Amino acid sequence: MPRIKVSVIVPCYNAEKTILKTLKALEKQNFAEPFEVIIVDDGSKDNTVKVVKEFAKKSKLRIRVFANPHHGPAWQRNFGARKARGEIVVFTDSDCVPGKSWIKEMVKPIEQGKAVGVQGTYKTLNKRSLIARFEGYEIEKRHEKMKKQKFIDFIGTFSAAYKKDIFLKFGGFDTSFKTASGEDPELSYRIAKAGYKLVFNPKAFVYHPHPDSLRKYLKQKFFRAYWRVLMYKKHPEKMKGDSYTGLEIPLSMFSLAFFFLFAFLSFARSEFFWLALPMLAIFFLANASTIAFTAGKERKMLVFAPLMIFFRSVVWILGFLAGFVKLLFLKKFNQLFASK
Repeated sequence: MPRIKVSVIVPCYNAEKTILKTLKALEKQNFAEPFEVIIVDDGSKDNTVKVVKEFAKKSKLRIRVFANPHHGPAWQRNFGARKARGEIVVFTDSDCVPGKSWIKEMVKPIEQGKAVGVQGTYKTLNKRSLIARFEGYEIEKRHEKMKKQKFIDFIGTFSAAYKKDIFLKFGGFDTSFKTASGEDPELSYRIAKAGYKLVFNPKAFVYHPHPDSLRKYLKQKFFRAYWRVLMYKKHPEKMKGDSYTGLEIPLSMFSLAFFFLFAFLSFARSEFFWLALPMLAIFFLANASTIAFTAGKERKMLVFAPLMIFFRSVVWILGFLAGFVKLLFLKKFNQLFASK
């Protein structure tokens, strides 16, 4: 068997409808060196494993399939990395469709000795949806910010690569994150803090379907905020921003929260109304650059983006509060039983 340079790890959960697109895209990679694909199933209840195994019989790809009990994506990715034969582990998701040069571009900075970890980028797969396009523009804006940075501290697993020995040295992803939300930047924070170099490569991209309904979009944002509480507990300094997100998130949450507080209090005392208005102004000023960027892509975003940002920020507040309450009560619960 030839020496394997790269292991592509794809965790799956009920992905029978999307995984074939991912595998077919990996089959078309223009990467010259031998690589393997490790499919790690997270206890799917559909035919994901069967679909992958049938594809593997006819494919030129080196595919290894592991069917595990349900533990969450962080656990499954760690499992895949431990099984990997490659010197570099590359991660993507089971609903992503990598571009033809994706693997080549993902591993290039590592092979050149410029970094131990690489972040790729997204392209929107379901462009017919206005909500999906808005999400794609927001990500694009944040990735434009990352392009300007020599080194980064934020890597998301939709398109991530690490030297395997570094990944294992840091213990992989924190499995206390039970869903795909927060475990990936948390690892990159730890690696960057230790002085290792991580870079962003905009030439490495995957196509991805973003939420295409308001319900799906807001649900995603709620749980992102919910799990960020745990992430910020571990890395409180990142509340002021990182390579991917800036001050707009904390500013949006705090200004909108105080807007609602002062607006409520204004029913009792009218003076609070004049405190509510500046909070709303700060909220929109914090998001002005995002509104301008998205409107530059589509004129209708000039109206649509402020509405989406407002709804998203409300859900962020609710998700953050839910995560904080859980963390607080879980800590109290543990202390209660530890004292007995």
